[in-house]
Amino acid sequence: MNRILITPRSLTRNPDPALQALEEDGYELVFSRAGETPDEAALLALLPGCVGWLAGVEPVSPRVLEAAPGLRAISRNGTGSDNLPVEAARRLGIKVLRAEGANARGVAELAFGLVMASLRHIPQQSMALKRGLWERRPGLEIEGRTLGLIGCGAVGRLVARFALALDARVRVYDPYPDQGFTPGGDFGWAPFEQVLAEAEMLSLHCPMPTGGTAVLDAAAIRRMRQGCVVVNTARAALVDEVAMLAALERGRIGFYSTDVFVAEPPMQSPLLAHPRVIATPHIGALTAESVRRATIAAVTNLRRALREPHPPS
Repeated sequence: MNRILITPRSLTRNPDPALQALEEDGYELVFSRAGETPDEAALLALLPGCVGWLAGVEPVSPRVLEAAPGLRAISRNGTGSDNLPVEAARRLGIKVLRAEGANARGVAELAFGLVMASLRHIPQQSMALKRGLWERRPGLEIEGRTLGLIGCGAVGRLVARFALALDARVRVYDPYPDQGFTPGGDFGWAPFEQVLAEAEMLSLHCPMPTGGTAVLDAAAIRRMRQGCVVVNTARAALVDEVAMLAALERGRIGFYSTDVFVAEPPMQSPLLAHPRVIATPHIGALTAESVRRATIAAVTNLRRALREPHPPS
């Protein structure tokens, strides 16, 4: 019972030197298959006998946790815990720890890059040129345009600053607005409906609502501006994919860019194949700097949790 499971794809492919601190504490590190997201069968085979788990984005069922009676702490190398059965962990006395803000810069830079790629049709024109076609599509400049943000935590605040630096107008909906965040420029908090109505570019940076309903469902998309650019680097289920495809077909949505999928890797679908969809393989936090920061934070959290007295079962 002195083992720690390591499952983030970035760490099973290229173990970070920060993991050595766990070995120096006397733990044996157990890795899932390199570069792959472990399924339930793999987790059921690997997790029993582990006291700690440095976890990635793999979906985890209560059954997995129940099969590991010695597990004391799960440390995510990211900020979300949507993939974890938090209530089951609480019931079993397993601590769930998150690397708050560690990968915010990487995700924010990708989100803003997808906004700019959409406005200038960069992927489409690059692919056309590689096929021998000289297609010069007129783009749009961001100055004076309205960027809407749904959620303004660590990632959203950075995206807001990037847009303001290029003289965009930024309107933000967050159910718990941080009134101390005053980045200057044309920035303002606004109700959800107003952000939908005014945004020419909309970027999602929020958790799933209670109940798991999509933030951008068919009704919300109908209230958005014609031709709006939508970027999702947060959670796939925030967007109703059927409604999004229909909106793209009608021209209601100009571009949809996503870095997140319900299943990873995703199955081929009409949405993924749509010419005005830009898709990246969940790389928001996959920068050398973000991986390093998140790993250090996750390791630090796990070491601290395992050093705390553990009540007898």
